[in-house]
Amino acid sequence: MRQIGFSLTAVTAFMLALWLVPSHVTPGASQPNDTGNKSQVNIDNFSFTPATLTVPVGAKVTWTNKDDVPHTVVSTTNAFPHSPTLDTDESFSYAFAKAGTYEYHCSVHPKMVGRVVVQ
Repeated sequence: MRQIGFSLTAVTAFMLALWLVPSHVTPGASQPNDTGNKSQVNIDNFSFTPATLTVPVGAKVTWTNKDDVPHTVVSTTNAFPHSPTLDTDESFSYAFAKAGTYEYHCSVHPKMVGRVVVQ
């Protein structure tokens, strides 16, 4: 009986150690296309934040609606596909394959504008 108790204690300690370890690993700064959370645009308070985002070629940009009303992400020049209508906490992503400046807006609220600069 004593050995079972010890085994359960060891298993419990092991499980606790796994639970405390982060579930993801942040890549080192030397890895290519390491943009971290910089490729994130939040939609909140009827604005895109940041209003201008600069990323490297190949970066995937993710827009997340943090507002309590629906929004969209629509390229001003049809340079990338438009998002569906995003409800609260929904996201839309697009990977930019070519360098350039990509302006966009919300089709529901056209005064909401943003820009992605791909270098």
